[in-house]
Parts: sequence; C-alpha cells; structure tokens
Amino acid sequence: MKKYPAYKKGIYDWWEQVPSTWQEVSMKEVAVLSDERCGERQEELLSVYRELGVIRKNSRNDNHNVESEDLSNYKMVYPGYLVMNKMKMWQGSLGISDYQGIVSPAYIVCKLSGNFDSKYLHTLLRATPFKTYYNRVSRGIRVGQWDMSFSDFSSLKIFLPNLQEQQQIVRYLDWKTSQINHLIHGYERLISLLEERKTAVINEAVTKGIRKGVAMKDSCVDWIGQMPAHWNLERVRQFFHIKKDIAGTEGYDVLSITQSGIKKKDITSNEGQMANDYSNYQFVNPGEFAMNHMDLLTGYIGLSPYFGVTSPDYRVFAINDAEMCDSEYYLKVFQIGYRRHIFFKFGHGAASKGRWRLPAKEFLNYVIPVPPIQEQKEIAAHIADEIGKLDTIIERITKETELLRERRTRLISDVVTGAFDVRGIDVPEYTSEQDMEVTEDGDEYEGERAGETDC
Repeated sequence: MKKYPAYKKGIYDWWEQVPSTWQEVSMKEVAVLSDERCGERQEELLSVYRELGVIRKNSRNDNHNVESEDLSNYKMVYPGYLVMNKMKMWQGSLGISDYQGIVSPAYIVCKLSGNFDSKYLHTLLRATPFKTYYNRVSRGIRVGQWDMSFSDFSSLKIFLPNLQEQQQIVRYLDWKTSQINHLIHGYERLISLLEERKTAVINEAVTKGIRKGVAMKDSCVDWIGQMPAHWNLERVRQFFHIKKDIAGTEGYDVLSITQSGIKKKDITSNEGQMANDYSNYQFVNPGEFAMNHMDLLTGYIGLSPYFGVTSPDYRVFAINDAEMCDSEYYLKVFQIGYRRHIFFKFGHGAASKGRWRLPAKEFLNYVIPVPPIQEQKEIAAHIADEIGKLDTIIERITKETELLRERRTRLISDVVTGAFDVRGIDVPEYTSEQDMEVTEDGDEYEGERAGETDC
C-alpha cells in the first residue's frame, strides 16, 4: 500500500506522524457525558466486548455477568452513543453502539457530535495504538482493578481525515477484513472438526477398546452402548474418593483447570479471576484429579502433575488403588463426560448463568467402563498417540489463525491512523456474512442420560 504524500508530527509517541491534511480534534469537542437512567422503561440489555464493541447481551451465551434485579439505575444508550467499560479500557473495551438499550451504571456513556463517520470513529478508538493511551490514564492498585475517568478520556486528541476519506477507509477495511475473516472462519471450522475427531477417538477407545475381534455386549448405559464382553461396569465410588484438604496458609503454587490440562497460575500478572486470599484454597497432589464441577458447560477436568492449591469450589479426588487403575485411562473417561456433555443431565443450578454443577452424590454414582488394568494402559497409550497427531495439526492451524488475526489488527491500525493511503482504491462489493467468525451457538446442551443402567 502507498503512503500519503506528506505527513506532520503527531502529539503522541504511539502516533508519531499523521497525514498533513488530517485535522486535530479533542475528544472534549466530540464526546459529551450522558447520565440518563432507564427508570421504569423496559429496555434491552447491552454489553461491551473488547473483541466486538457494543452488542446485545442476549446475542451470546458466554457472558455470565449477572445484572441487578433493579435495572432502573442502568444507563440509557442510543444508536451512535459511545460506551466504555472504564475498568477494562486498558484492554480496549469500548465501542459506538448500533442499538438502543441499557448498560451497567458503572460504564461511561457519551453522546457524540461532529463531522465524522460513526463506524470510522468506532474503529479508530478501538485500534491497538490507542490502548497505550488508555493504559496510561487508567489507575488502580493492580491491573485487574484499574479504572479510567471520563475526564482523562476526554483529554485524548485524535486526527481525522475529511468525511469522504473516512467513509473510504471504512469501505476499504470492511472489504479487506472480510477477506481475512473468511480465512479465519475456515481455519476455525477446521479446528472444530479436528476437536470433534479427538472426541470421537477418545470415546471409541474408552467405550469399545482398541483390541480387534473381541466379543461385545450391551452395557445398558446410553453413552457407552456396546462394550467388550469381558469389561465390567462400576460406579465411580468403587475406585475413587473425594478429598478436601484446605491449605490454611498462602505461598503455594495456584493451579488452574484448563482445556489443555492443569496449569500453574501466574497470580502476579493480575490477569483473569483473582482471589483476595488463597489460604482457603485446597491442596492438590501430583497424580490427583481436579475438576470444575461448578460449570458443566465450560468446565473441565485435569490430572495434576504438580503440588499446589486450587479453588475450594472445585472437586479434588484420588484413586483408591493405583495398581488396579490407570489414571490416564480414567482421565479420558471423565473428560468424555465433559466433551460429550454427558454430565449435564446430572447437573443442578442455573445453567443460563453458567452455574450448572455436578453434585458429589451424582458424581460418585456415575457409571464407568472398567477394562482390565493392562488394557487400560494400552487404551491410554493409543489415545495419547492419536491425540498427539491431531494436536500437531491443530497447533499448526492455530498459529496460522493467530498470524491472520495479527495481520488484521495491524491492517486496521495502519489504515485508520494514516500510515497508509487507501484513497482511490476501487473497493468491490463484499458479502457481510464473510465477517462471521465461529462462535458458540448458544444451545443449552441436553447431554445424554448416563450412570443408570437400563437392563
């Protein structure tokens, strides 16, 4: 892409030069604080996502923030209003709304005025370089509790091209990012299919075994179906026991349960959910299982390679007889409970709010297939080999996807800040559906009834 014919010096170290024809504008001239409250009106709830801007809260199922029972103090938002999550501005959590609705009273809401294209300004203020400014004016004890004031935001100065040029930039970025998004969508769909393949590999191995030509029998358990005739069915309580040993003091490694295993949490980074006090966390020893049984939709289970502590809300359990049970085999059996959502029908709570837990009684009565110990080891080794091959492919595709995202981010930043001149470029029509990326479909999983025999 070509550069502009001439540039002038910018006023920030993160925006060092701007096209000479662009005009300096202070956000004080553009944004006026709005404090209108909802009152008794029935308005749609809106949310601010750092990846998307302002969206309808009910349009996604991964927002588990609980709104107040009384919404009368929520702030009104109209199309064209700027909304900012002042506690997450350092992450770029802001956007210009396309919708009328209400947002948390903790958010900053502004009415905008001026000679600008709303989509251009939305893209400009969300561009990566601006996070440098938001970081510098956000204050607090630690990153996760930083806060930005409207006064500091309104001191921001921006540079704007004329309206026609803004609209050309918007058209150009819509076109180019739609192409990139289309590629990302394809890669993410491929990753999704590979993850489905991983589930199929694990499920086939732990329910049917890997030895060919063995006699089969009906397990009378829906999620297992036919299984080798020489296998047994037992309940979890026959082989495992739940334990809870509270640390009582701090200073231990904090362990998190992730989809890729149990990881040590960097509590010094202040990223993610943090606890004020880790002394009430429970011990986890190497070789013990830890599961997030509080959320059967997004939770998972891991086998710990570490000694440390994890949330007291999680479930830690251990094998009774290690000589008769292969931990890697049973890890895959339990992971299938999450991957196929088999645990879901045993849950209790509020699924719509991400609080669908698996009670201890239901877990201990859960029916599992029990092959001979040697077969357990063979199955675990087979799964590790097959999953390793699939993970290698997934890792390569994931890297390609991340490179595309970085390219998209850099493109947007370069064009909206004037690093490149897109005037005069003929922008073809594009299909808006290409902007779609793979997201959760929002279905509440019904799961499969398990743990009770039909025979």
